[in-house]
Amino acid sequence: MRKRHTAAWVAVTAAALVAATGCGTESARTAVKAVGKADAAMAALARATDRTEQLGSAEVRMSTDLGTGTPVAMEGTYSWGDGYAFDVLMDTDTAHMQAVNHARKTHVLFVDGVYYYDVDPFRSGPYQGKDWIKVDGSAVFGKKGAQALAGDNGSPSASMKGLKYAKDVSDLGTQTVDGHRTTHYRGVVDQDHMGRLKDAYGEGSPLSAATGATSITMDVWVGSDDLPVRLKQKMGTMTVTMDFERFGRSVAVKAPAASRTADLTEVIRNQQRRQG
Repeated sequence: MRKRHTAAWVAVTAAALVAATGCGTESARTAVKAVGKADAAMAALARATDRTEQLGSAEVRMSTDLGTGTPVAMEGTYSWGDGYAFDVLMDTDTAHMQAVNHARKTHVLFVDGVYYYDVDPFRSGPYQGKDWIKVDGSAVFGKKGAQALAGDNGSPSASMKGLKYAKDVSDLGTQTVDGHRTTHYRGVVDQDHMGRLKDAYGEGSPLSAATGATSITMDVWVGSDDLPVRLKQKMGTMTVTMDFERFGRSVAVKAPAASRTADLTEVIRNQQRRQG
């Protein structure tokens, strides 16, 4: 199987993690209290963050624009509260996965810090018969970056917590999104406020090298039920948009059997080194 497009599709699915990852580790309520005199926007975001964190999962539609062509569509279920995980379908052609999968959609899992891609069975070689590709998150974000993203730091509520550390959080007014009346908020998280997640997103990180990101611009559209309807993040040349379809759908995301997986972590890691 040819691997020349692997850097592209790993970047796309890494975005599935990036899109739902925040820059704060303390609770939104604590962060607001620390401000002292919280304005209405910060209080509204605190409520939305707490509600999202409590519900623990959501069905999501996502679009990833790497700034190099057609955005890649993904949809499925994201789960948090007991370690971040997702189970999604990704458009094969726009993710440049045709070399490894002939199906129109590619099934992608993220479990315990590892990506899994459901592909055509290997016809020969050391991975003959295996029909899943495995890539450890450390090959994408580096060892320190992967450690920073561990646990529940990948949840949508964690991303919204990042707004508590943003500069100039603003209320951009009411807008209708996906048929819902929402309030649109925006903030920018710079290098100094990324905390330990600077290892994943900050200057010198693999993601920053790939996208030119030195800050994260975050937009969130919050509905009348104090839940996010849309979350959008721009990091350098990459823009990731998540639309939330339904919260609270319980799902257990499990890794494929080891006997069915081909571990390409070192292949991706070596590609990253050559590109660096």
